Amino acid sequence: MVDKLIYEFDKIIKNLFSEPKSSRAHPDNDIPENQLSHAEKKKIIALMRVNHCGEVCAQGLYHGQALTSRDKLNKEAFETAANEEVEHLAWTLNRINVLGGKTSILNPLFYLGSLTIGVVAGMMGDKWSYAFLYETERQVEKHLEEHLSKLPKEDCKSIAILEQMKMDEKAHAEMAYKQSKIELPNMIKTLMKLSSKIMTKITYHI
Repeated sequence: MVDKLIYEFDKIIKNLFSEPKSSRAHPDNDIPENQLSHAEKKKIIALMRVNHCGEVCAQGLYHGQALTSRDKLNKEAFETAANEEVEHLAWTLNRINVLGGKTSILNPLFYLGSLTIGVVAGMMGDKWSYAFLYETERQVEKHLEEHLSKLPKEDCKSIAILEQMKMDEKAHAEMAYKQSKIELPNMIKTLMKLSSKIMTKITYHI
């Protein structure tokens, strides 16, 4: 038990403070940087900061679910999804750095909140945990679509990153639904949307 707690604590520290690495090539690697105005760069940084924070939240959620999953295969599925989200963290962080921006100072707070939600979802049972994952990914997919419409058309690099993230999130949602075959109550969906809007509004600025 002590070893497990140390392992989980180490995982939290690494997710919050170490630089994420991508096993896949960054989607924008072969795309040239177009000329962008200062205002456009500022807007892109804000949007990518929101997306980066969203991936931090995803890490917390998946790790919480994996921590309380009752089935070994399901635990591995949540951990695999978390590892794939690390790539998204690396892509969005690199894009923010290239443009001279900063990530949200509230990332640790949002991570711990998502970790708590993941633990609670996992304790409800794997079927409901997958249902929670499914709804999360559906909302993230819509959120990415919205951001794609807001990005300047000249910013082909950020567009390539968000397009690949959208494809990955859709795959995670399909995997989750196959495992659960159920959806969350509308009240919970609404609360999730509300909390997402709060996170988005805050991290867009800080």
